[in-house]
Amino acid sequence: MARSLLTILFAALYISISAQDVAQWRGPNRNGIYNETGLMKAWPDAGPKMLWHFDGLGEGHTSAAVTRTGVYISGMTDGRGYIFALDLNGNMKWKKEYGPEWTESHFGVRSTPLVIKDKLYFISSFGNLFCMNTSNGQILWTIDTFKEYGGRNITWGITENLLYDGDVLYCAPGGRNASVIALDRNTGKLKWKSKGKGEKTAYCSPLLIKLPKRKLIVTMMEKSIQGYDASSGTMLWSFDHSTDPYVSPNIPVYIDGFLYCTSGYGLGGVMLKVAPDGSSVTEVWKNASLDPKIGGAVVLNGRIYGGGDRNRKLFCLDWKTGKEIYSVPQLAPCNIIANNGLLYIYSEMGTISLVEPKTDSFNIISTFNVPLGSGTHWAHLVINNKRLYVRHGSSLMVYDIAGR
Repeated sequence: MARSLLTILFAALYISISAQDVAQWRGPNRNGIYNETGLMKAWPDAGPKMLWHFDGLGEGHTSAAVTRTGVYISGMTDGRGYIFALDLNGNMKWKKEYGPEWTESHFGVRSTPLVIKDKLYFISSFGNLFCMNTSNGQILWTIDTFKEYGGRNITWGITENLLYDGDVLYCAPGGRNASVIALDRNTGKLKWKSKGKGEKTAYCSPLLIKLPKRKLIVTMMEKSIQGYDASSGTMLWSFDHSTDPYVSPNIPVYIDGFLYCTSGYGLGGVMLKVAPDGSSVTEVWKNASLDPKIGGAVVLNGRIYGGGDRNRKLFCLDWKTGKEIYSVPQLAPCNIIANNGLLYIYSEMGTISLVEPKTDSFNIISTFNVPLGSGTHWAHLVINNKRLYVRHGSSLMVYDIAGR
């Protein structure tokens, strides 16, 4: 009995440590929900204590990827893109240039690094995909997805946060004959490519859905939401969903057979019911009021929370019906994450708020202004080990949000 209990404890510890060796955009499940305990339930008037900040990242809208041993983030200086590796105290361990980055409208780096143990993966705004060693930034392999797979750039540059499952890496270069691809993440070798509908990518980061008999890759392309068999690349279904311009940067949300996809520019969201075998979808409802353009949404206890783009309110919608439960004309547009039932909202106005979603209203508990950096406030917040990571342009700020 004692040996069995010890084995269980060691297994649990291994799983916990392994999970900390993976860092990806919008948290462990790519849904904006973090699972930490012991955090402050209200902040001081001036905001939580800043532990450290790192300046000189250059232009960019990317989040930090934080593991138990380091912090990885991207930025652009003089048109060149860099990956920065910092220790947990904000000291730079290494900096690696990887090539040209986006210098046109809304300039800067777009994509957050994906870190899996000793490897880091990243795709540039020009479709260059890299695998680096996390210890020193050595490039292990690289692929130009435009040259290799016919990928095509879009108005504001490729903006995708890479998806993995085991040893497979997925991305959507948007080629006429290779809309979505799957690669061996250790070698970069192609596992499959799928033409799909031949549409360009649309700033969306793909989602993995694990069904009883199949895994699906779901993403939003130029004019449609698309579902692919993750093992073969076969496109199983598509659903018309298109904005003008073609911008759908919010990652889909899947819960118990239902898939929510939403876009900005007044289009809003649609709820789809996914067939048990993943082979098809059917429309359940549509709602145009919640139309986030860059912040996504989180789902807690059967309710969808997010900030609109043209409809500049913070919304609460019913997951089953899409009906608006309540809204406030504050904090939006914004990006949004959640932890332990509270919302962490980073407004485009440069404020960060801790918000309690109540039965019939939002309770804005605490708010502080982001003090450093410049440019747009678009980088998504990150919570890791009782710290809040805030990116604003060239500055990364780290706050102590541990409860006392």
